[in-house]
Amino acid sequence: MERLVDLDRAAAEISLRRMGWHEQGLVVEGPTWRDAVAARPRVVETDRSRVRDPESVGVHLHSFRGAELAIVLFRGGWADVDFITESLEIGVIAAPDISSAPAFGELLDLCVTRIFGLSDTDP
Repeated sequence: MERLVDLDRAAAEISLRRMGWHEQGLVVEGPTWRDAVAARPRVVETDRSRVRDPESVGVHLHSFRGAELAIVLFRGGWADVDFITESLEIGVIAAPDISSAPAFGELLDLCVTRIFGLSDTDP
């Protein structure tokens, strides 16, 4: 897979927002990592030092009212975004063109605002 996005910088975008999310009442799990050179089936790791060649980085957020958001960014420049709202709406958000870590940060902000109704969690 071509490397379009620096996943370590993308993980930094998660870290920049973590405290704000937590202060807004969200539980943040991750980041999680998948290693491109690991034997199959590939295991999702929570310790970056166990991943030699990162293929993806992800984060899972949830509220105490039942809303959830899972975002996995792939180094090829796209993200898988799945969510469940408090009203039990289940869906995905298209994110096919993530070309940089800052663009990933913008996606994080957009998704958190949409799913949790929070808008002032910017770093």
